[in-house]
Amino acid sequence: MEVPIHTQKLKCRTVFISDVHLGYKDCKAEFLLDFLSKIDCEVLYLLGDIVDLWSLKKRLFWPPAHYEVIRLINQLANNGTRIVYIPGNHDETFRDYADQNWGNVDIRHEVVHETAAGKKLLLFHGDALDSHIRLSWLNQAIGDHAYDFLLFLNRWCNFIRRRFGFDYWSLSTYIKTHVKNAREAVEIFENAAIHEAKKRGLDGVICGHIHKAEILVKEGILYCNDGDWVESCTALTEDFNGRIALLNWTESRKSLKTLSASNDEVIAKTQRIAL
Repeated sequence: MEVPIHTQKLKCRTVFISDVHLGYKDCKAEFLLDFLSKIDCEVLYLLGDIVDLWSLKKRLFWPPAHYEVIRLINQLANNGTRIVYIPGNHDETFRDYADQNWGNVDIRHEVVHETAAGKKLLLFHGDALDSHIRLSWLNQAIGDHAYDFLLFLNRWCNFIRRRFGFDYWSLSTYIKTHVKNAREAVEIFENAAIHEAKKRGLDGVICGHIHKAEILVKEGILYCNDGDWVESCTALTEDFNGRIALLNWTESRKSLKTLSASNDEVIAKTQRIAL
């Protein structure tokens, strides 16, 4: 049985997602299925950590919704959407197949994407910049445990919210945004990504990896991070004029419940920048 394709679509030229972490217990596959079933795009970029091989090595976790995500992506490819997959560190095994076609999916190490406005943007996962964030082994270990605890809190927070009829909200993203060390690490990563694009003579960069969705311009370079589908449920979209929008699906999907919703209404409450 095919995943149902809804009649009301979010039409865009390009969509960018990453850090889905299929195979990990905190993956929000249901939200992603809802998103993928409601987009109509020419190109879908998968910017790494789509499948969490690290987590699967520790524990086999693959519920039906995770399988449906893979099937729906394949369905989009069969229906004419170009799929470009740039593996990340959690699915780095697939980097061995870079510059090959895997079914209807193009696998690449990185890509330079040209927008409808003629701007050239470097696309990569982002783990290549980890050396810029200098953390000791102990701090890294503490950070990993703290992150797991944040996701634990996030699960219970949203369990309670659902019981009271509230929508999904990312507690973990809120906490990370308000912790000084986390903010500093994110800024170091952003600066490193901007430097890489500038060094190559490009107009900007789009990546994932750090689970912190953002659009900003610094030193004349556009930095975009598409976030993740573990905490924030975010994606980046490019319209047919070359504008890049940061879309929070837990907010924007409400607009598609009304048949009169336009593309601009759907991506309300998002950050946007015209290129």
